[in-house]
Amino acid sequence: MQELRLKQNLTQRLTPQQIQLAKLLQIPSIDIRVRIEQELTENPVLEEGDATSEEQLEKEEATQEEEVALAEYLGEEAYKPQYAQRDSQAQERQARREAAIPTRYSLNEQLLEQLHFLRLDERQYKIGQHLIGSLESDGYIRRDLEAIVNDLAFTQYIETDIQEVAAVLSRIQSFDPPGIGARNLQECLLIQLQKKKDNPARQLAIQIITQGFESFIKKHYDKLAKKLAIEDTQLLKEALALITKLDPKPGGSDEASARSQPLYPDFIVTKQNGQLQVTLSSYNTPELRIRKSYTAILEDYHKPHKKDKKLKEAATFVKQRLEAAKWFMDAIKQRQQTLLHTMEAIVKLQYDFFMEEEEEQLKPMILKDVAVEIGMDVSTISRIANNKSVQTDFGIYPLKFFFTEAISTTSGEEVSNRAVKQAVLALIQGEDKRRPYPDDKIALMLQAKGYHIARRTVAKYREQLHIPVARLRKEV
Repeated sequence: MQELRLKQNLTQRLTPQQIQLAKLLQIPSIDIRVRIEQELTENPVLEEGDATSEEQLEKEEATQEEEVALAEYLGEEAYKPQYAQRDSQAQERQARREAAIPTRYSLNEQLLEQLHFLRLDERQYKIGQHLIGSLESDGYIRRDLEAIVNDLAFTQYIETDIQEVAAVLSRIQSFDPPGIGARNLQECLLIQLQKKKDNPARQLAIQIITQGFESFIKKHYDKLAKKLAIEDTQLLKEALALITKLDPKPGGSDEASARSQPLYPDFIVTKQNGQLQVTLSSYNTPELRIRKSYTAILEDYHKPHKKDKKLKEAATFVKQRLEAAKWFMDAIKQRQQTLLHTMEAIVKLQYDFFMEEEEEQLKPMILKDVAVEIGMDVSTISRIANNKSVQTDFGIYPLKFFFTEAISTTSGEEVSNRAVKQAVLALIQGEDKRRPYPDDKIALMLQAKGYHIARRTVAKYREQLHIPVARLRKEV
């Protein structure tokens, strides 16, 4: 026999407004303009402008007919109405803004542009296009040339051989950036050295890469000097210095590209009369308002003598668009308030750092600390901290810079792991490069300074600082 039972479940469901706000919180100020432009395009009820300027706008619209009539009387060239002047000025400002933004080309586009300047026939050009398309993000081409020959046969219907593909690849390897199109690190370094000015150090560097590459990458300099019969120690140092200045990733990498991207601040923190002031950057966040003409449609519809079918359909559409517009405007305002409260909490928790800008002043802080401070969920703080930055009197910092783990000291205090990283960096910078410190030695030295830290933690911090192991830091 089937039984009926009551069961109570507690589930969390987000409203459309909450989902919209969560998405808006993730967008940095540099990109919020794009989202607002999208909403302005999709919703005709919305327009840019401060609501307080509506009265002025009405006055301007009332005079437009008179201005147009006067323009017709005087002639277009003799008189230009005020609103046309404003549009012209706005276009000029927009043109200046667009001119100030540099055009960025991808690596693929740069290489294809250089390919155009080579005197290649149609067949060779297609091979070059395929080779450029086969480059990995760091600028290397690791796919075997035999496989590329097969790819060209199946995808481009081009019958070729390894020799022809290698000849086109050799032309591509002459492109900028130097080292592009190399098949391995050895070839990459050699291509770059061949473009350097000829001198004894360059000649020795080429000899090291071609004849003593294994000893070089392992930093076995004694074996290298013996193998190549190098007696001039100073010349060896110059050659090694030349090699170490070469770019092992000529195409860049995702991480390097991310570091090279300019930071546009979402927040501004300034010191005024000994107090810290937090403001939101107004970059790309225009004022929004409701078009008065659409609210007039609803007012007109509610009049007793205006109940025809077409007007009802128009009123229904306008009502839906008005609700969507109000939701969006409220979400933008709530986004601004949430961002401001979050930044104020970060400044409060990291007050000493913002006052003096010393990394040693950074306190251990996690997302939960900020969430508790302002009474919000950790996931909300995570969305805000991602891809946001703050401008201070000392420079621009990504928000993630202020979130650090805690490390215990012998005195029982907790310090930021960023301070420990600085201690690791200082020890490595001050080491004897002929006998660099291994990780276990650094761990012991840090313990002597009062930091409870293990060797594996030192290795982790060293890797985060992009510092190689002791063997690879060794110099002549």
